[in-house]
Amino acid sequence: MNAPHLTCPDPSDRPDLWPWSARRHDGVLHIGGLLATDIAHQWGTPIYVLDEGDLEGRALTWVSAMAEEFWDGYGMGGGSAYFAAKAFMSAGVIHTVTAAGMGVDTASLGELTCALEAGADPDRIGLHGNNKSDDEIRLAISAGERGIGRIVIDAPAEVERIATIARQLGRRARVMIRVTTGVHAGGHDFIATAHEDQKFGLSLVSGAAYRVARAVCETEELDFVGLHSHIGSQIFDLEAFTESASRLMGLAKQLAAEGIECREVDLGGGYAITYTAADPVPPTQKEVARSLATAVREACARHNLKVPHISIEPGRSTIGPTTVTLYRVGTVKRVPIDEGERLYVSVDGGMSDNIRPALYNAKYCVTLANRAPTGPTALSRIVGKHCESGDIIIADTLLPADVAPGDLLAVPATGAYGHAMSSNYNMLTRPGTLAVRDGEARWLIYPETVSDLLDRDATLNPQ
Repeated sequence: MNAPHLTCPDPSDRPDLWPWSARRHDGVLHIGGLLATDIAHQWGTPIYVLDEGDLEGRALTWVSAMAEEFWDGYGMGGGSAYFAAKAFMSAGVIHTVTAAGMGVDTASLGELTCALEAGADPDRIGLHGNNKSDDEIRLAISAGERGIGRIVIDAPAEVERIATIARQLGRRARVMIRVTTGVHAGGHDFIATAHEDQKFGLSLVSGAAYRVARAVCETEELDFVGLHSHIGSQIFDLEAFTESASRLMGLAKQLAAEGIECREVDLGGGYAITYTAADPVPPTQKEVARSLATAVREACARHNLKVPHISIEPGRSTIGPTTVTLYRVGTVKRVPIDEGERLYVSVDGGMSDNIRPALYNAKYCVTLANRAPTGPTALSRIVGKHCESGDIIIADTLLPADVAPGDLLAVPATGAYGHAMSSNYNMLTRPGTLAVRDGEARWLIYPETVSDLLDRDATLNPQ
């Protein structure tokens, strides 16, 4: 058995695990000026609790770091940050991050529609996807006065598809080319996205990216904005990002020799956050931006290129640490194992509100939220209520030996992909997301009810 993760250190001991407002007072966890016990009592569990001030602060910090490190005064082309909406999408979140100066990166008709309905500037929206529908492309091109700022081309066939729809709409679509640079990084094979043998992007090594960029420039209905790369997710080591940036600038040099200017280069996202006390402290936004600026500056000097505008797409690192999931403990039972015994602590959610442990073997930590975790500890496993043996939130942890039904557990760093990847497995209802700030609370996403699920049943609700 692997060594168990300890229960989460208190916010004062390891603040990078927690929202900025998280505190303990008289043993009870506070978030956004509200007691976890009061939140659970008034709004129920399971529940995602998002510190709205934290989200605003992280968005502002990303925007500031990119603007400062790529400031024109140093001969740079400027820098910006786009919120990767796949991490968590809601109109309230879009209001917060765009007010802070971020753009929005979308990857579906739903995400794109939500961003537009929430009032995001179309010029600051991007659309990704390896299999974009005509409806997605049509909305992207028709939005606003000029369409969205960039549609990221992922396959050669998209050149003609996007051009055809642009022609039908009487518009010119702004596009970027997604490049697989060959730099492989990330915590799991499924989230490492810049190696050759995977579904995203166009190969740098084979010349596919170069050929598609030339085809775009030869197509009247398309406006070539530049190059895009995303190398993976949950990456602590900045060397992979700087190497990918250097390779992209090499392609920009190749295109420049053909008279094709890359006005913008997007270096993607994937910047790590802390999930457990065993994780290292990740690089700060300033450290990330400075590392990228140094790499781009050096590559452009080497290739005698004008520095383009540089953008990035932090999603997880913008919203992940802002949110804590609160669960209510139900059944607690002792199960004999070779090393002695383990407490199985069942909560009122599970893999339907956090699929990442089952999908990626992702690690999280947990703490008691309704009282201070004192006294002797016991080897514990936090499990959900689904009819699935793999419904495990935290496989091995230490909890107070007296953990009991009715206790509240808090799992931090669930803002990214918790709600976004949630499901109705076993017809469980998905939790709501509650924004908290200065002692006030409001729903960002309402919790589902059983009636919501039954409303979609055609037999029960014939039309």
